[in-house]
Amino acid sequence: MKPIESIDDVILILDSIIEDSLKTGDTLGYFAVLYQKVTVKVKEEIQNNYFDDGPRMEKLDVVFAKRYIDAYFAWKNNEPVTQSWAIAFTETRNNNLLVVQHLLLGMNAHINLDLGIAAAEISGSNTIAELEDDFNRINDILASMVDEVQNGLSSIWPFLRKLLLWLGQADNLLVDFSMKIARNGAWKFAKEIAAVEKVDWPETIRIRDKKVADKTRLITDPGKVIRFLFRVIRWTERGTVADKIEKLRR
Repeated sequence: MKPIESIDDVILILDSIIEDSLKTGDTLGYFAVLYQKVTVKVKEEIQNNYFDDGPRMEKLDVVFAKRYIDAYFAWKNNEPVTQSWAIAFTETRNNNLLVVQHLLLGMNAHINLDLGIAAAEISGSNTIAELEDDFNRINDILASMVDEVQNGLSSIWPFLRKLLLWLGQADNLLVDFSMKIARNGAWKFAKEIAAVEKVDWPETIRIRDKKVADKTRLITDPGKVIRFLFRVIRWTERGTVADKIEKLRR
């Protein structure tokens, strides 16, 4: 794999992960599709001067993306990864999970753990506060992709849109679970890790990683009511893994 130095490099590597997932029918492709959409949007917004500091945000995007990409290839090569990613990757083999659950597992590991680390890496303890507004804008972009993802999901499960509307959650399924909660937690962790000496980072990350990994139970076993609704949705699911990846990619 060539060095990742720009957002364009990130987009190309994500594309290779998606293409490989299409060939192998690997559910790892679900998160890669979502992440590529977000990355393309971030690139567009940098060009539109949406951020206070565009070059800094490209640096954050690259450092942030590398944590996922490095974890992906480490997992493929049977090398160690964080607990959070180990669970997300392991659960891709679980045929009982919905696409939305696979997405949430990836978002949990990447936002709740990786984003704070990346923010701290491009900042110092004296400058982390300067990043907060742009940090929140990154989260806003993540949230803005929800409608697009849900439209893709609705093409996989025609019953999903009706169910979500009936529950009054059509616009909040992913946002409430991962965006609003994760934003505050990720920023708090970014400030926490930026405030400690680099020699203490591994232990600080280990503690955070365990907490984030523990949250995966809320995704894989969300309770009887949600589990029943997911089962109903699954009954209406259409297409192969590759079909679903293509629909999410549109």
